[in-house]
Amino acid sequence: MPRSVNSVAKRARRKKVLKQAKGYFGRRKNVWTVAKNAVEKAMLYSYRDRKAKKRNFRSLWIMRINAAARQQGLSYSQFMGKVKANNIGLNRKVLADLAMNHPEAFKAIVDKVK
Repeated sequence: MPRSVNSVAKRARRKKVLKQAKGYFGRRKNVWTVAKNAVEKAMLYSYRDRKAKKRNFRSLWIMRINAAARQQGLSYSQFMGKVKANNIGLNRKVLADLAMNHPEAFKAIVDKVK
């Protein structure tokens, strides 16, 4: 019995990977084995960095809240402790936005928790 080879599916898989490698430099964009490795590595980086992005933004929010709280005479930890104790249901993202874009509203929150 002759050997059955599904060349159509094989070509489709390769085209899919080469399409994902579009924009890469040199052989990474058009040589199958190099492109496959590059795309695989890129997928790992994208998976990892979707998690890292969340950490980075939380860190940024904390820095902004800390800077704004220190202008009002509180440290970040003191401020967040008092926010929790006063049952203010604002998360760090919202507090950081207030600190950056609406300093008078942030000052009102600080005055309320002091």
